[in-house]
Amino acid sequence: MTCQVKVLPSGHSFAVETHETILEAALRQNVGLPYGCRDGACGACKGKVVAGEVEHGGAQEKALSATDRAQGMALFCCARPQGDLTIEVRELAGIGDIQIKTLPCRVESIEKIHDVAVLKLKLPVSERLQFMAGQYIDILMKDGKKRSFSIANAPHDDAFIELHIRNQPGGTFSEYVFHSMKEKEIMRFKGPLGSFFLREDSDKPIIMVASGTGFAPIKGIIEHAIHHGITRPIVFYWGARTPHDLYMAEQAGQWQAQNANITFIPVVSDALPEHNWLGRSGFVHQAVLDDFDDLSGYQVYACGAPIMVEAAHKSFIGERKLPEDEFFSDAFFLSKDMSGSKP
Repeated sequence: MTCQVKVLPSGHSFAVETHETILEAALRQNVGLPYGCRDGACGACKGKVVAGEVEHGGAQEKALSATDRAQGMALFCCARPQGDLTIEVRELAGIGDIQIKTLPCRVESIEKIHDVAVLKLKLPVSERLQFMAGQYIDILMKDGKKRSFSIANAPHDDAFIELHIRNQPGGTFSEYVFHSMKEKEIMRFKGPLGSFFLREDSDKPIIMVASGTGFAPIKGIIEHAIHHGITRPIVFYWGARTPHDLYMAEQAGQWQAQNANITFIPVVSDALPEHNWLGRSGFVHQAVLDDFDDLSGYQVYACGAPIMVEAAHKSFIGERKLPEDEFFSDAFFLSKDMSGSKP
């Protein structure tokens, strides 16, 4: 059975086949619905079912509560239509124009910084990946599984695709990267994916919050903003357990030194005396709460561990008046074998 879905307020329509979720059908037809994990965990694809019925599939309670369901909300990465639908969700300009491709790539270099591997991938000469800063790709493994990693470079700097991969104990792919991967290896990936990117139609000041390798997509977004002369104030908070985990702090410091509109605030939660840490301490989202009494006029971009993203979402909206539709996030959920950044 083929169902028709109408999107409000854009008025766009698309068809959903029996085997597809609403999001899968939208991506296939270049309709720019927002999304993140594609596994019912992050809530980025949440929208309202205005007319019709859906089967909610694997939507997780933390991303779609019973109250949400009672109010007609659904996660479009899991939901399947039970007939024709009308849905309400803020469609993303531009993302539907970018083609999702499956491409080969060659491992150009592997640089290990503390426990993070900075992987640079080279595409064939005849291919180019069009993407928006902050999006991610799926590495397609030989066993049929996939591992999702954010693109850490900006679109203008596309000689290579840069990924930041933390060494997760017991992680099949990360341990392969750290102990077995060789330069010149050939891999395949699918992308670009995700809707975590800078909303350039706004002039609001920006707060960016990252934990760990959540730095990667933030790096791409900030480098994109600098390249395009975007002068909106940007305050970037980067949280980590120890100073060593701020693996590219020097580069973030250079953004601040060279751009009057950018402020970089590193935050460390578990510094030891021998680290001689003189900067901010504690949880990174708390540092934002300590610095801002009112976020009603801001946009927030948060990326990293789900517990941080969820705490930031709850406290910024509930305690600091941030409009819910001005919170953009990409939570790095681990796969079951601890190998990936998303499910």
